[in-house]
Formats: sequence, C-alpha cells, structure tokens
Amino acid sequence: MITSKVSKRYAKALLSLGKEDGKYQQYGEDLRSFASFYTENKEFAQSVSNPVFSLEDRKRILNFVLGKASYAETVKNFLNLLLDKNRIDAVPGIYAYYEKLTDEVANIARAEVITPGPLGEEAKKRLEKVLESLTSRQVKMATREDKALIGGIVVKIGDLVLDGSVKAQLMGLKESLKRGEYR
Repeated sequence: MITSKVSKRYAKALLSLGKEDGKYQQYGEDLRSFASFYTENKEFAQSVSNPVFSLEDRKRILNFVLGKASYAETVKNFLNLLLDKNRIDAVPGIYAYYEKLTDEVANIARAEVITPGPLGEEAKKRLEKVLESLTSRQVKMATREDKALIGGIVVKIGDLVLDGSVKAQLMGLKESLKRGEYR
C-alpha cells in the first residue's frame, strides 16, 4: 500500500504546478475524474498497476484511456510519471490530499453534519452561515443521518467537533450531577 506521505508529496507537486499556471482547479477536476475512473474500473486498475505486465504495455493502456479523456496535458504527464514510478495505485490518495490542499488555497472548510433526521434547506443555509462565521471560511457541508442520535446535531470540521446532540447534553448533565453541581 502506498503511504500517505507519498500521496502528499505528489499532491503538493501537482498543486505547485497548477498554482504556477493558474490551472490548479482544472487539474483537481481532472485528477478527481481519473481517480474515480481508476477506482470504479478494477480491470483497468489492475492492468496499469500490476508489474507483471511490461511498463510499455501498461503505458499503452494508460495512454489509450488518457487519449479518450480531455485532461490537461500536465495531468496526463503527471499520470504517466506515476506509472513510471510505480505509484499509479496512489491516485485515489493523491486526489484526496489534493482536494484538501485546494480547499486551503480557496479558503474552504468541509463540514460533516450528522442529524437524527433530514435537515431542511432553510436550516442547512442557516447552519452554513453560522459555520462560515465561526470558521471565517466558506463552508461546504455534507449531511448524513444517524438514527442513533436522539436529537440535536453533531458537526465535524477537520479536528473540531461540535456536539450539540441530546446524548452529549445528557452526558454533561450526568457529570454535573456526579460532581454535585445541581442540588
């Protein structure tokens, strides 16, 4: 398995190239598209990442696929470099880290919002505004439901966890009672 250290190094290198020529967002989209294709097509992934096949054959397959896509030339060269270095199987990890880096450049924070039930559009918009004022960044939210929550909401932004769930509030009350704060 390719380490995250390697993924980070390659993601930083591609971002550096993208920032130089102003196309880092396009490179990110191309990389996302290829990473998705690579992950969804197991036979393709095996054929280009398996060293049992000659490097020439693997390059031919990769370049055939790249020829069908409208990726930027820099991204195509980048993917060929990964193949040359036997790192093509790191593409999903490289994209994941690249996305984090581009979020930093664009001053975007990604938030995971967990609720016990569906969150209405108006509530999403209000929550997004509150999170943007809290983080001083543009927030992109991903919501999911967790039926284990009795009520309330849990928000995760990077390492920050804001737990406003009923369960957390009950646990806080329990601890306060144990300490004798309520009499």
